[in-house]
Amino acid sequence: MDWSSAFSCIAAFLLVPALCASDDRLVSGKPLSPGAAAISDGGDFALGFFSPSNSTPPKLYLGIWYNNIPRRTVVWVVNRATPIIVDSSSDSSSPAVPSLALTNTSDLVLSDTSGQIVWTTNLTTVTSYSSSSPSTAVLMNTGNLVIRSLNGTVLWQSFSHPTDTLLPGMKMRLSYRTLAADRLVSWKSPEDPSPGIFSYGGDSDTFLQFFIWNGSRPAWRTSVWTGYMVASSQFQANARTAVYLALVDTDDEISLVFTVSDGAPPTRFLLSDAGKLELLGWNKEASEWMMLTATGRDCFSYGHCGPGGFCDATSAVPTCKCLDGFEPASAEWSSGRFSQGCRRKEARRCGAAGDGHFVALPGMKVPDRFTHVGNRSLDECAVECGGDCNCVAYAYAALSSSARSRGDVTRCLVWTGELVDTVRLGPGCPWGTVGAGGDSRETLYLRVAGMPGKRKQRNVVKIAVPVLASMLIVTCISLSWFCVFKGKKRNVKKLKKAKFREY
Repeated sequence: MDWSSAFSCIAAFLLVPALCASDDRLVSGKPLSPGAAAISDGGDFALGFFSPSNSTPPKLYLGIWYNNIPRRTVVWVVNRATPIIVDSSSDSSSPAVPSLALTNTSDLVLSDTSGQIVWTTNLTTVTSYSSSSPSTAVLMNTGNLVIRSLNGTVLWQSFSHPTDTLLPGMKMRLSYRTLAADRLVSWKSPEDPSPGIFSYGGDSDTFLQFFIWNGSRPAWRTSVWTGYMVASSQFQANARTAVYLALVDTDDEISLVFTVSDGAPPTRFLLSDAGKLELLGWNKEASEWMMLTATGRDCFSYGHCGPGGFCDATSAVPTCKCLDGFEPASAEWSSGRFSQGCRRKEARRCGAAGDGHFVALPGMKVPDRFTHVGNRSLDECAVECGGDCNCVAYAYAALSSSARSRGDVTRCLVWTGELVDTVRLGPGCPWGTVGAGGDSRETLYLRVAGMPGKRKQRNVVKIAVPVLASMLIVTCISLSWFCVFKGKKRNVKKLKKAKFREY
């Protein structure tokens, strides 16, 4: 076929994707080309070539999209950074056609119009297999593209290589051994699948929180994970959809798993090109995607209230406030610009009298930039922070179990620098905790200068509680002994006086 015919077929396919559909699988010797699509067995998803409407010259991408939704919604793209350029001016009499083929070594290979390899699964570097054993690539009705050996072993799957979308059943993994982390990466724009500037994933430095990054800078952060082996949270997105988020901890990895209730319409998490993690559900009646919930803006953006400040999300209108012992650092605070945060009302002095008490702030999304100290009880965590002149705050969680800590069921967090990205959370605030495993509001113990006032007296946590208790016990024993001794001495004197009278 000449190039004009090939281009016509590509154009026809782009306009009517279901026109030339194959079955749900690829086998060796039967490649997938523009003009055809693999359709999952239940009909929910399609795999094939697509081109954004505004690309000139046309750029071809290989991807997976919802097959039963009239508005094409792509959920996975193979060659985001290396699109196949369609050059209709080619005068070659028999040009090659882009294709996705399964080789006899069980690799998926995407080739461009010149036969050059654009992308491959490259299984030879990640797994062992027998090239003599036939395999198939199957598009599942979950939207997962899977390479299976003859005996059913999964050799590779697209769910392990997310792009910008999290589908029900997918996992966001973070490996303890290799520190490798799955990330969602946004599109550059709604019509440009190439990698954008925003990404979402687990924090490999702490293994305790998830971030949205703008390049290398944090843009949004979950609450700190409470550390339970299986911690889940549920919220009702609408009357038909309940969303379940579970954080699962094993010896090898920690993973965030997303599922929905049975009978729910198509539902997905999307990291948008604007840097928001959005939960979207398909509204069949309106024939459009409906926003179910999304990461918050302004007050919930990373560090919006500045160092020493916190977002009070329990208010009807979330607003920035200063932590106890702090005041606005700039007059701009009153005009709604909070980036400079808050400063201490009184300078801290190490070793100064009255500088060793902590105010308890319950219901908090604790700040970022903490140090995780293992094998510490609550009292030991308080002493750990109280004994360090540079420590400004601590938080503690007693964990029911933790595979990561291998028997350590404590979690002590301490802060020695600025307190950034602190939020007071309400009980129904899923986006403060999504990715953190349930309700992870905690009590933040904040060191404040000076002696505690009456108003804060019941919230004050003393550092040396065991020492004070010991002193009270010793004092009580001493008083008791003194009273007994004086009583005996008084009785002896009375006895002597009585005997003297007898004589």
